[in-house]
Amino acid sequence: MQPSTIVDNEDMSAISERNDDLLPSDDAETYASWFACLAEPMRVRLLHAIATAPGPISVGELAKTVEIRQPTVSHHLRKLADAGFVTLTRAGTATRVAVNTACCTGLPHAADAVMGVLNTRPCCPTDLPPDVTTRPMDDADLDAVREIHAQGLATGNAVFETRVPDTAGEGRPAGQRWVAETGKHVVGWAAATPASGFPAYAGVAETSVWVAQEARGRGVGKALLHRQVTEADADGLWTLQASVFPENRAALSLYHQAGFRTVGVRERIAHHHGTWRDTVLLERRRSTDDTDHGVAPPARTAEPRGPCPAQPRHRGSA
Repeated sequence: MQPSTIVDNEDMSAISERNDDLLPSDDAETYASWFACLAEPMRVRLLHAIATAPGPISVGELAKTVEIRQPTVSHHLRKLADAGFVTLTRAGTATRVAVNTACCTGLPHAADAVMGVLNTRPCCPTDLPPDVTTRPMDDADLDAVREIHAQGLATGNAVFETRVPDTAGEGRPAGQRWVAETGKHVVGWAAATPASGFPAYAGVAETSVWVAQEARGRGVGKALLHRQVTEADADGLWTLQASVFPENRAALSLYHQAGFRTVGVRERIAHHHGTWRDTVLLERRRSTDDTDHGVAPPARTAEPRGPCPAQPRHRGSA
């Protein structure tokens, strides 16, 4: 007997929304051709050599660089040129090779589109724990806030600080400081700090979330970030950003669930306990439909940024 599946209207709606976000077939075919061209390791090495050269480079110079015969280089270059990764220009009896600069953005765009980075992200999860409440932080909470801060530092994967600052929890905009409680006991806190003092960045804030050791894994961080994101939207902030150690997988997952996207990895950005550490930079943009304070936040477009050679038009936004 074949298994049966029962799908209600809500499930059908969700499936329809997911289908809208699927990569179009034409785009998938084009991206596949690009990736197929780069499936040959020598072409990847050649493309890297061309892209990092100070200017156009001859076929002979490339052959010496990668230490293979010139006819083999010419064969791979034709494949790269057909895919639009490089340009070939005759200069007398020599052929000069240069990278197609449009591919410097086109190829990362393809990877982002395939991996879903450009898909629309929801605000945040709605399955919040019923036993966790959030409220604005007040000065009476600061002792608990500092204790939770200390517990986070003890993990070694929270922030670069090695001791709790005397002003932990203070100095933040009064409307962007929150605590989470279970049974009137503070078990976590979150705050947003202005990213810059320049007026142009008035809607950009750096966010942090801290959860007490005994309350981790119970949805406290989810409840706090939900409150922070929704209140930041209501308060006119258009970008929330966060820096997280790559080893802090729980925090990365939490931010992604709340609609944050990974911007990139900042390698060896600072010392921590005598060791160079990387951080993952994440951000969340408020919807462009919101225009509080007369300011429309910038949208991250999914439109490709130039021919490589003819980029698909996968439409999504983050």
